Amino acid sequence: MSSNAEILKEAEASSSSNPQHAEQLYKQILNTTASSTLANGAPNSERDMSLRDQESALLKLAELYRDQKNAKGLAEVVTLSRAFMSSTAKAKTAKLIRTLLDYFTPIPDSRQIQIDVLLDNIAWAKREKRIFLKHSLEIRLVALQLGALQYKQALSLIDTLLTELKRLDDKMILTEVHLLESRVYRGIGNLTKSKAALTSARTAANSIYCPPHLQAALDLQSGVLHAEDRDYTTAYSYFFETFENLSAQDDPSALTAFKYMLLCKVMLNLSEDVTSLLSIKLAAKYAQLRDVESMRAVALAHQNRNLADFEKALRDYRELSSDQTIRSHLSELYDKLLEQNLLRIVEPYSVVEIDYVATQVRQTRLDVEAKLSQMILDKVLHGVLDQGRGCLIVFDEQEIDNTYGAAIDTLEQIGKVVDSLYAKTVKIA
Repeated sequence: MSSNAEILKEAEASSSSNPQHAEQLYKQILNTTASSTLANGAPNSERDMSLRDQESALLKLAELYRDQKNAKGLAEVVTLSRAFMSSTAKAKTAKLIRTLLDYFTPIPDSRQIQIDVLLDNIAWAKREKRIFLKHSLEIRLVALQLGALQYKQALSLIDTLLTELKRLDDKMILTEVHLLESRVYRGIGNLTKSKAALTSARTAANSIYCPPHLQAALDLQSGVLHAEDRDYTTAYSYFFETFENLSAQDDPSALTAFKYMLLCKVMLNLSEDVTSLLSIKLAAKYAQLRDVESMRAVALAHQNRNLADFEKALRDYRELSSDQTIRSHLSELYDKLLEQNLLRIVEPYSVVEIDYVATQVRQTRLDVEAKLSQMILDKVLHGVLDQGRGCLIVFDEQEIDNTYGAAIDTLEQIGKVVDSLYAKTVKIA
C-alpha cells in the first residue's frame, strides 16, 4: 500500500505539468485499490488504507478534471465513486458525492451534464435504498432544473419530495424544499403560491436551528417577493440582513444581495444613496466589481433622468439582463423613465409631431406612438393622437369643478337641520 502513496505523490507533482500522466496514475490507483477492497479475506487495516487511497485518488482526479473544465470526465469520476460508496459509511458517502458534484460549479455549460449525472445517481441511490442521499440529490436536481427554467419537472419532483419528507418529518430538508418551491412558483409568476411556500419554509425553519446560509436564503427570497409587491423599503431591509449574514461568512453570493440593495434604492428614487452605500465597510471589497459598476451606471442614469445613458448602461452591462429580478424591475424603471422624458418633451406644446418626439427620445416612431397611446389611456397625458397628420394634440389639464358636489353636500346638511327642527316641533306639540 505504500506504493499507492508514492503514486499519489507522483500524480500530484505532475498534475500541472503533465495532466494526462497524472490522470493515468489516479486511475491506476483506483483500479488496484478497488480490486484489493473487494478481495475476500483482506485484513481490516489493509482494507481501510485501500479505501483512504481510493478516496484520495477520486478527489484528486475530480480536481484535475475540474481544473481542465472537463465535465464529462468529472461525470465519469462520480460513476466510478460508486464502488467506493458501496464499501463505506453512508454519511461519508453523502459528503463525498456532494464534494464531487460541487466541482461542476466552475465548469461553464455543464448544467445538462450535471442533470444527467444526478438522475443516474438518484436511480442508483433508490436501488441501494439510500433514502437520505436520494433526497439530497433530488434537492440539488430541483435547483438545477430551476436554473434551466424547467419549472414543470421541478414542481413534479418537489411534490414527490414533500410527500416523502412530511412522512419522515425532516424539518431541515423540508425547509430547503419549500424554499425551492417558492423560487419555482415565483419563476412561473405565481406569487400567491410562492408566498405560501415561503411561509411553509419559515414555519418549518422556526422549529429547528436554522443554519446561517439557509436563513440568508430565506431572507433573500422574502426580499425578492416584497420587491415584486413594490414594497421596496421592506425588501431593502431583508436584502441588508442577507448581505450582512453572507458577508460574515465570506460567501460570494453576498454580491447578489448587495446588488438587490442598490436596485431597491434606485426603485425608491433614492439613486443618490447608491454612492453612500458603496462607501460602507462591508461593501468596500465589492465596490470595483463589474456587477456593482453596472448598478452604479443605472443609478446615475436614473438620477439624471437620462434615457440615453440608461439604454447605454443596459447595452454595456449585459449581466443586468441575466438576473430575472433585476431584469424585471429595470424594465419597469425604463418605462417610467421613458414616460417622464415624453412628458417633459410634449409639455411646452399644444400640438407636436410624433416624429419630432421620437427623435428627441431616440426611439422608433411606432414605439413612441404606442407609449403615448398607453399614457393617454392611463390618463397620465391629456391629449389625442391625430394619426392622419402624424401629431399629438395636447390638452390643458381640466380643473375639476366641485360646485355640484359642494351644492349636494350643502343640501344634505340643510336636510339634517330641517329634520332636527321637525323633531323638536313634534316634542313641543
